[in-house]
Amino acid sequence: MTARRRGGKKNTPPVIDPYLPTTGNFGYRVSRYELELEYKVTINRLAGAATITAVTLAELKAFTLDLSGALSVSKVAVNGKRPAHFRTGEGKLHVTLVDKLPAGAAMTIAVRYGGTPRPIRSHWGEVGLEELTDGVLVAGQPNGASSWFPCDDHPSAKASFRIQITTESSYFAIANGKLLSRRARAGMTTWIYEQAEPTSTYLVTLQIGMYARHRMAKNGAEIFAVLPARLRRTFDHDFGRQQQMMKLFVKLFGPYPLATGYTVVVTDDDLEIPLEAQGISIFGANHCDGQRGSERLIAHELAHQWFGNSVTAQRWRHIWLHEGFACYAEWLWSEHCGERSADELARYYHQRLVASPQNLVLADPGPRDMFDDRVYKRGAITLHVLRKRIGDTDFFALLKEWTTRYRHASVVTDDFTGLAAHYADDPLRPLWAAWLYSPEVPALDAWE
Repeated sequence: MTARRRGGKKNTPPVIDPYLPTTGNFGYRVSRYELELEYKVTINRLAGAATITAVTLAELKAFTLDLSGALSVSKVAVNGKRPAHFRTGEGKLHVTLVDKLPAGAAMTIAVRYGGTPRPIRSHWGEVGLEELTDGVLVAGQPNGASSWFPCDDHPSAKASFRIQITTESSYFAIANGKLLSRRARAGMTTWIYEQAEPTSTYLVTLQIGMYARHRMAKNGAEIFAVLPARLRRTFDHDFGRQQQMMKLFVKLFGPYPLATGYTVVVTDDDLEIPLEAQGISIFGANHCDGQRGSERLIAHELAHQWFGNSVTAQRWRHIWLHEGFACYAEWLWSEHCGERSADELARYYHQRLVASPQNLVLADPGPRDMFDDRVYKRGAITLHVLRKRIGDTDFFALLKEWTTRYRHASVVTDDFTGLAAHYADDPLRPLWAAWLYSPEVPALDAWE
């Protein structure tokens, strides 16, 4: 037996989320990011200035921001003063102040930085800013925001954003929120967007390409399309039922959570999977096949505007609150269209889950499995079981209260199960124990 080194545990750095132990930061809370970016598509070169408004949560002498090692920092100021020291390393910008700031102090952090951005390697592939054949996209989930700006990159750290992006005038640039201005000068165009609603950093995006913008719907929540001209005809067919989809989801889930409408971007390249961002969904050219072959994905990404983007998991272990709900929205759309009902789809995927490995706990799937298809399908089946248990009236009333009560907030699984208890005549604890906290897939009909 070897002796345990005294105090060894004290040297273990604190962790905000064990699924992403090196991401996220302590000591402050950000309320706003203002980004001034210049990006040259032709050479993949980014120059940026970030102004970050925050408040200290404790006495602070030093702090960190998440920032990719591909980007270098030339200048840092905190409340207008140069810090004692700053450096980059381990995916962080480390800042040491001259004087301590007390708890509750306002903190404005100004960072000038730049470099040749590249995606961040992760368990789930490469995430963040990546080059297209002729343009760029940002796929931020779950920890890719730091590939293009310094931030507190954690889903519960929500803030407002102002994004100014200057790029070659031949390109269309889109970021989250309302387009405030567009100004061309000397072959470059500057676009300014404002995202007022609190937004997680992974849901902030930048899309640049040879695109044109079209308004698809004017009534209710506005819907826009940003895409290459060559895809317009197939887009109008493949995405043609989005307005009906929006009306259904507003009816079932409550008001669309953003004042600035909904935008679908279609890249000129193929993409393996669509991507969600706050107020924006990103699809590849392969999702415009002229056959409506991706309609379930269109429903899935739209539903994320309620489940995941507005109501966001505090930690990644609660990812089923995003993906299970968006998957169930696919089934509700199918049911609404007179195609396969939610019950038929639940039974079909239940059989597939029973035949799959029984080693996933829905409420805590582990980092490597948090985007496993079993999380999506088991999450959706769990909601269907709940729906059958409490009835349609109470089930959809529950979803509306969920999206209203936690609008633009962060949640955990207990928040949902606690709210659901108010809509059930009998205790739901056995249902949650079986579906959320046990790896075995329960029998489907036992919960009716």
